[in-house]
Amino acid sequence: MKIALLGIGNIMFSDEGIGVHLCRYMEQKYHFHSEVHTLDFIDGGTLAERLIPIIIGYDYVIILDCISADGGEFGDVYFFDFDDIPKHISWQGSAHEVEMLQTLTMMDIVGDRPKTKIVGIIPQIVADTTLELTKPVKDGAKVMESVLLKHLKELGFEIFTANNELDIQEVAYKFGTY
Repeated sequence: MKIALLGIGNIMFSDEGIGVHLCRYMEQKYHFHSEVHTLDFIDGGTLAERLIPIIIGYDYVIILDCISADGGEFGDVYFFDFDDIPKHISWQGSAHEVEMLQTLTMMDIVGDRPKTKIVGIIPQIVADTTLELTKPVKDGAKVMESVLLKHLKELGFEIFTANNELDIQEVAYKFGTY
C-alpha cells in the first residue's frame, strides 16, 4: 500500500504550521520500514485543492492539521477517520485559504479520495507571524507523535529512531528560515 503522511498548515503563523512541522519532524527523527508499504512525507502547506493530483496517487493518507472541536482546549489531539468525523469536530478556523475538509469532500464527489485518517490538534495561535509554537501545541505534538507511531506500527511498519534529540521547535525554526 502506498501511504502518505501529509502535513498541512502555514508555517509562518505559529501553531497553524504544526501539521507541516510534525511531518518534517517525523521524517527526520525516524526511519520507517515495511516489506509491503511505502511511506512518503509531504509538505502540503496551504495548497488544499492543489494537492488533489498528489493525494489521488496514494492508497492511504494520514493528514496532520489544526482542527476546531467543541469543548476542546488548546493542544488537545484528535485522531479520526475522515469517513467518521466526530460531530464535535468542525476542522474549521485555521488560516488555510481553502480547508482540507472541503478539498477531501471535493475528492469524494468524483470518487478519488483514498482512505484518509486525520491527526488534528487545537491550535492556540494561528494569526501571529512567528515560527514559535505555543507550549500547549508543543506538548500536544508529543501526543500526535505517539498516535502516529502507534498507528504506523498497526499498519505494519518497523520504526527506528534516527535522531532522538530532535525537537519540534528546532524543526520549525530550521525550515522556516531557509
